[in-house]
Parts: sequence; C-alpha cells; structure tokens
Amino acid sequence: MQEWQEYTEELVNELLEDGSNEEAYHTIEHHFSSANFDVLEKAAIAAFKMGLEVEEPEEAELETGEKVFAFDVITEQFLDAELILEETEKMVALAQQCKVDYDGWGTYFEE
Repeated sequence: MQEWQEYTEELVNELLEDGSNEEAYHTIEHHFSSANFDVLEKAAIAAFKMGLEVEEPEEAELETGEKVFAFDVITEQFLDAELILEETEKMVALAQQCKVDYDGWGTYFEE
C-alpha cells in the first residue's frame, strides 16, 4: 500500500498545484484488469454487489500487444488524498479477493 499512498499523494498534489478545484467532486476511475475474461467478469459482479458503479468490461491491448480485459469502478470524491487512499485500499482488497490486477486510479481536472 506504500506505493499507492505515494502515488495518491503525488497525483492529488499535482492536480491541486495545477489549479483543480478542491471543492468540486472529482470522478475517480479505479482500473481493474485480467487476461481471463471470466475472472474479470466475476470481479465486476462482486464490485456491483458492493454497491459500486461498474463500467462494462472491455478488451484492451497492452503496449506489448498482449490482450487483456478491463473495467473501471467509478466514484465521485473530493480531491482528498486520505479519502482516495481509503477507497484505494478497498479496491486493492477487492482485486486480491477476486484474483485480478488493480491498475490504479485516475481522475480529471475540475475547474
């Protein structure tokens, strides 16, 4: 989790330094992937049963040309490193439980 803590603090600080509105809700996209569609689909269903907003799984291609399947869990959150890290911990636990990869989170600049 140390890696995700550093990533989260760094990304939140960069967005705030660039002027992203800290009082606005930000759309947070948590990324999950697996080479096995059935395993990934079960993870998406598990996330949905947890009450999370889940995007449809889709096929993606890595830089290496390898095909993987991926989906995002979408949340709305203030740009607060502590809140996002708590959310990230839950996503990492979900990924481990479902045996898929958690590929981190991202968001967009909000004015």
